[in-house]
Amino acid sequence: EIASCLVGSEMCIRDSTMPVITTIDDLKRLHERRVPRMFYDYAESGSWTEQTFRENTTDFEQIRLRQRVAVDMSGRSTKTQMIGQDVAMPVALAPVGLTGMQHADGEIKAARAAEAFGVPFTLSTMSINSIEDVAEATTKPFWFQLYTMRDEDYVARLIQRAKDAKCSALVITLDLQILGQRHKDLKNGLSAPPKLTAKTLANLATKWSWGIGMMGAKRRSFGNIVGHVHGVDDTANLGAWTAEQFDPTLDWGKIAKLKEQWGGKVILKGILDADDARMALKVGADAIIVSNHGGRQLDGAISSIRALPSILEAVGDQIEVHLDSGIRSGQDVLKAMAMGAKGTYIGRAFIYGLGAMGQAGVTSALEVIHKELDLSMALCGETSVAGLGKHNLLIPKGFEGDWQP
Repeated sequence: EIASCLVGSEMCIRDSTMPVITTIDDLKRLHERRVPRMFYDYAESGSWTEQTFRENTTDFEQIRLRQRVAVDMSGRSTKTQMIGQDVAMPVALAPVGLTGMQHADGEIKAARAAEAFGVPFTLSTMSINSIEDVAEATTKPFWFQLYTMRDEDYVARLIQRAKDAKCSALVITLDLQILGQRHKDLKNGLSAPPKLTAKTLANLATKWSWGIGMMGAKRRSFGNIVGHVHGVDDTANLGAWTAEQFDPTLDWGKIAKLKEQWGGKVILKGILDADDARMALKVGADAIIVSNHGGRQLDGAISSIRALPSILEAVGDQIEVHLDSGIRSGQDVLKAMAMGAKGTYIGRAFIYGLGAMGQAGVTSALEVIHKELDLSMALCGETSVAGLGKHNLLIPKGFEGDWQP
């Protein structure tokens, strides 16, 4: 049975038959049940054939862990730092567009969960809740992810808004100069808020708890854009503006200028090639994120975990290297860190939790990953993140691939 409850001033839906959450997949199943199909598909899809989307996770499965015994496992800690910031574990919440469509006030709830847990939250340019909404609802600085747009005045004002909100890092996404095609989004007519077609209405009728929550949401469209761009004051003209705004002329010179304009910590997201990693180092980035956009851009690109070794070989001792795309468990975090990464990001994993149970679901996702990381470290004979290394792994021969350029 499902009953309504009040938590403070927030309406929530509590399922008295809620299953015990032991894995991220448990949250994924609840997410699929509770969120409209177009938003579930938005999260759970890749571009074209979805080859890269699939291999982001299956390539992690090829790496094995080395069990060690008779090691003092007391006093363990998953604490470390990412770009000089203390974190409870080497995991940040990745920027995800339309998070506020997965659950009412989704960005606010995810940011609060991350803050309470002690990990970074990254707000997307394409968020539903605005920079100011999240800043007002939290007490510690969060990170802001920037898509570069043709409208340079808008970008300058967006950066200033992030500065005014005391964001502690700017994450510049490099791999979305043009938008990759995701078939499910086209077939579903993805929009925020959803267009009320017969198909959409039929699906929404089965997601009434989501609808009740959205009725009380602070926003239902892109809070960082609507009202901040001349001529874009409602959803009718938003689509046309965004379709033309991603900047195909983005180059390293523009990235250097954005870094100078920001003046603080800069993380470059979307690095999948050693040559690009060297360029990121050259422009003075504080960290790079090895990422293929969760398999949502260039289908047929290699997985992030496969790309990681060559990038570390090129720049790993000169810049902080993080990894995104494919993390679904604490063991995945352990494998990435043991391979040499200094931090990881979860996107879909926290979105599953948010869609399933709101803020409590994001906390649950973080708890699952933390427990898996902690216990797996112990069984590998390690008591700290700093102690992790390739000695903890069994990596298949030729794992990186013998590719011919």
